[in-house]
Amino acid sequence: MSDRIILPPPPRVPGLGPIAAAALFLDFDGTLVEIAPRPDAVEVPDHLPDLLHRLTEGLGGALAIVSGRALGELEQFLPVPIPMAGDHGATLRPDPLQPPTLPSLPSPPEAWRARADALVAKHPGALVEDKTHGFVIHYRQAPELGPEAAALLASMVAEDPLAFTLLEARMAWEIRPRGASKATAVRALMAAAPFAGRTPVFIGDDVTDEEGMDAARSFGGQGWRLDDMFGTPQVLRDWLAEAATGR
Repeated sequence: MSDRIILPPPPRVPGLGPIAAAALFLDFDGTLVEIAPRPDAVEVPDHLPDLLHRLTEGLGGALAIVSGRALGELEQFLPVPIPMAGDHGATLRPDPLQPPTLPSLPSPPEAWRARADALVAKHPGALVEDKTHGFVIHYRQAPELGPEAAALLASMVAEDPLAFTLLEARMAWEIRPRGASKATAVRALMAAAPFAGRTPVFIGDDVTDEEGMDAARSFGGQGWRLDDMFGTPQVLRDWLAEAATGR
């Protein structure tokens, strides 16, 4: 693929200047699309898959979606043949890339999920979301559950702290295997063509994206929080559309 896109500066910080030969890493929920009350209720604008396809072509293939969602869900929401990392970097869709093999990751005991289900059943509106190597308690529609969910999942992690860690997200608590993160996804992709040698830009909205931002900075790139640089997913999508024109 040819590379014709130079990323313009973000609208809220125009002084950063444009970025040539960029590798673009985008979070999904809360970044590319607006947060929904439930993970399955997210709305993807009709034009977004085509926009991502055009951006990928304009960046010489160096665009990837890096999300906490399961890889299969990402593929359903974004039916575009581009690199994707799901489960906070635990799963990669490398084709046509050949990044380093990710380490073997554990899955939490079934008894942990049963305890989470029992807790959520007491709080209408809350839900448990499965991941390939973990699960999440979402309490956006049952905010009173937050502290209790954190305490329960923390007690589980304490049973096997070398294998798992507790991750805080927006109105959610997640059990994640150690050894996987959005940083590992960025590093794996940056080790392979067409990402290698480029200036990475990671854009996200949540604390779960900070590791990916730090990884991008370690390669001499940028880590941008949505609130600081764009404000809303709509503004980001408009900026991406501007970039895709090659102006």
